[in-house]
Amino acid sequence: MLRPPSREKWSSDFPRWFDWVIEAAEVYDYGRYPVKGMGVWMPYGFQIRRRVLEVVRGLLDSTGHEEVLFPLLIPEHLLRRESEHIRGFEGEVYWVTHGGREELDVKLALRPTSETSITYMETFWIKSYRQLPKKYYQVVSIFRYETKATRPMIRLREVTTFKEAHTVHESFEDAERQVLEAIEVYKAIFDRLLIPYVISKRPEWDKFAGALYTIAFDTIMPDGRALQIGTVHHLGQSFTRAFDFRIQMRDERLDHPWQTSYGVSDRVVASLIAVHGDDRGLVLPPSVAPIQVVVIPITPGDEEKRGKVLTYTARAAEALEKAGLRVLVDDREWERPGAKFYYWEAKGVPIRVEIGLREAEQETLTIARRDTLEKTEVPLGEAGDRIRELMAQIESSMRERAKSFFCERLLRTESLEEARDWVEGRRGIAEIPWCGREGCGLEMEERVNGKVLGTPWPEEPMEEGKRCPLCGRPAVAWIRLAKTY
Repeated sequence: MLRPPSREKWSSDFPRWFDWVIEAAEVYDYGRYPVKGMGVWMPYGFQIRRRVLEVVRGLLDSTGHEEVLFPLLIPEHLLRRESEHIRGFEGEVYWVTHGGREELDVKLALRPTSETSITYMETFWIKSYRQLPKKYYQVVSIFRYETKATRPMIRLREVTTFKEAHTVHESFEDAERQVLEAIEVYKAIFDRLLIPYVISKRPEWDKFAGALYTIAFDTIMPDGRALQIGTVHHLGQSFTRAFDFRIQMRDERLDHPWQTSYGVSDRVVASLIAVHGDDRGLVLPPSVAPIQVVVIPITPGDEEKRGKVLTYTARAAEALEKAGLRVLVDDREWERPGAKFYYWEAKGVPIRVEIGLREAEQETLTIARRDTLEKTEVPLGEAGDRIRELMAQIESSMRERAKSFFCERLLRTESLEEARDWVEGRRGIAEIPWCGREGCGLEMEERVNGKVLGTPWPEEPMEEGKRCPLCGRPAVAWIRLAKTY
């Protein structure tokens, strides 16, 4: 069992803490696989990932999205059909140039995203407005030659948990409605995972390549950096025009349909780990915890008494399972109880049940919460209901803790110097008045030494009298800046 580098590292040395916790909790093995920027989901981490994806899939399925699976390889000529799009990804594409010993006639790209390949197939599938709206999604790996410093789950060359949705509509307005639906879906995903966020409209110079505009969700990591955790794009007719994709409209003319796309990635799991963790390790919401209750027998040396504890432990575990809880009994004889406590705290199991001779004789359970480490004793017959109550309390407490941390790291100021000190000190996201001109936005990035995240969405009216601190013109919006991953 790996011990943390030292106490109080969750916020004071977050990158080191994150590397420690994903290894100590057996979530993700990163850095040992012999390809840079690629990691391995270990069984426990894979179960966390699976449960997060169940939330994502459930919300998409309930809103009429259909899951598909497209090939990994995209021919070069297909990828280049939308010129602005390929320019946006050109420096990041992995190319397959050989099959065995033979050079390929056509270079094949490892999917960096799927707008081109999905639009191509939609030209065969969709012929009329009567088939619309059409909403597809897939969960796949994408590949990007990331040249910045790679980080586990956060900045990868193979993103293994890329959920991309792609939709087709008969009008700009219906695609706009889909953007709003996608935003609501993402809000529901992050709310269920208890992850706080801001929603911003990305500036023109930082929107998705080929999109009319991009809406993004950002959270704040314990070290004060912002992390983009989801994006929604109104694609307009960029890709349908590039592929000469036309359908019959209501007035019987042929025209290009409208599209949207939106995605989340491994960063959702990374933010789940980061936002809720503490110096002891993971703190998982009970809804997505692979194990909700770990039962630890504390056995005496006497054989008869030991048997009594183990028999009662099995009975208690069965009762908790019948109550619908995900339960594991840690009956490893070679580990001391203290070591087991430490191990399961690092893995973030929401509830620990301790059973010794006293509990076996009195038919009670000693229950410890992972988030506060508070203990309580309950009769076995009431344990299922009591644990469910505790899990609801844990989720509420986790939500409030995350929200409080997040709100403390949002600054709205009219002073460029104050914004710079806030961002350079990695204290979170700063908002300052902006005139709307690209030149001022880019200069703000330089002066503040951060990155523009965009303007608040939905748009909020700007107070009278606010002026851009660079040019002095009247401000049209608040602009968000932060250090980012």
